[in-house]
Amino acid sequence: RSEVYDRALNTASRVAATDLTVLITGESGVGKEVFSHIIHSLSSRKHNKFIAVNCGAIPQGTINSELFGHEKGSFTGATADRKGYFESVDGGTIFLDEIGEMPLDTQSYLLRVLESGEFIRVGSSQTQTTDVRVIAASNIDLLNHIRQGKFREDLYFRFNVVCLRLPPLRERQEDIFLLIDTFIQEFSRKHKKKIKGLTPE
Repeated sequence: RSEVYDRALNTASRVAATDLTVLITGESGVGKEVFSHIIHSLSSRKHNKFIAVNCGAIPQGTINSELFGHEKGSFTGATADRKGYFESVDGGTIFLDEIGEMPLDTQSYLLRVLESGEFIRVGSSQTQTTDVRVIAASNIDLLNHIRQGKFREDLYFRFNVVCLRLPPLRERQEDIFLLIDTFIQEFSRKHKKKIKGLTPE
């Protein structure tokens, strides 16, 4: 019932039909990854691959290899050529979560992908191309990160073509009872019990 959440859903469904880059902002737990799945499932890429990448969970020394791939022998432990996500998900959608945690050198490589679709594997000199739709998300203030020199301003504007801000539940309390009803139905089915409801408290 929340108007602000409804607007976000409408925007997501409208932008899904395009190839525009989307930035989803909001606190942890508001459903940023769920929205990325909504956008992908309503897009022309829905039958192609979708991958969610938590940039904050990948060690700084390996994130370039994870995203763009590497050549055999390019670093210790690189025993074979490896495709990165941008190569293996060609034609599909990549959801980049926690982009504020991304190292600055990775941001430079990512900017090139967004601008031209071009990337280079770690340890290679050969330029490759990819056709990937990027949806990004952050739970921190990226503008503050820009002021601190931790995030590239040009990359921010590349991501921020369409911005979806997802409000926390405390800002849309009119949805609480809808969620309670949904949970009651789920628990009733799962535990095969008739749960009548909850007290207001």
